[in-house]
Amino acid sequence: MHIHYLQHVPFEGLGCIEAWIEKHEHTLSATHLYNEEPLPKINSFDWLIVMGGPMSVTDITTHPWLIKEKAFIRQAIDEKKIVLGICLGAQLIAEVLGATISRNTHKEIGWFPVQLSEQAKITALGATLLPEFSVFHWHGDTFSIPDNAVPFASSSACKNQAFLIKERILGLQFHLETTPKSALNLAIHCESELDNSLYIQSAEEILSQPERFKRSNEIMNSILDFLEKTLTR
Repeated sequence: MHIHYLQHVPFEGLGCIEAWIEKHEHTLSATHLYNEEPLPKINSFDWLIVMGGPMSVTDITTHPWLIKEKAFIRQAIDEKKIVLGICLGAQLIAEVLGATISRNTHKEIGWFPVQLSEQAKITALGATLLPEFSVFHWHGDTFSIPDNAVPFASSSACKNQAFLIKERILGLQFHLETTPKSALNLAIHCESELDNSLYIQSAEEILSQPERFKRSNEIMNSILDFLEKTLTR
C-alpha cells in the first residue's frame, strides 16, 4: 500500500504514524505544502493522511495552496481512497464535505479525555476502542459533522471531536500521533497560545507524563490497523 501525506508546517509531521508505516512495510511520500511542493497524481497512492497546522481552513490569502489542497482532498474522497485527517486535516475534510468550520468556544491544548458517541460505539471501529480515553489536543477551531458521517467523539471543551464515514474517512480533532518530541516542537513554535486558560495546560504539564504519549500512540496504531483492513474488506 502506498500512503501519501500532506504537511502544513515543518513542526507537525506524522509522529508515531511513520513508525507504523515502516513496521507494516508500506511505502510513503509527502507534499510539504509550506514549501509549495506539487500535489501528486491521484492514482499514485491508496491512502491520504492530512496533518495539522496552526492556520485556519479559511486562511487562503496567507496560504493560497489551501485552495488546491481542498480540491485534492475532495478528489481523494471521490476516488474512494482511505482518508485520515488530524486537527486541521479533519477540518479540511469536513469543509470539503459541506460542514461548517468555526472558532470553538474554548481553545483546547493539553491532555483531556474524549468520550465516544453512542453512534460510534456500534461501529466496527468504535467496537475496538474504549468508551473514554485521554488524548492530546491543540486546537482553537472546530467543525460541524458532515452529512452522512457518524459523530464519533466529544469532550468537555469541544462537542465535535471526530467523525467517521463508511469506515474509510476519519476526521480526528485530537492528536493520537503526537510523541514527546513532536509535543515539545509544538510547545516551542506555538508557545504564545499557552495562556493558562480553562482548557490550556502548560508545556511542563503536557510533557510531564511520557506514558500518556505511549498509550495515545497505541490507540493511533489500532486505528491505523483498522483503516488498513478497509482495503481488503
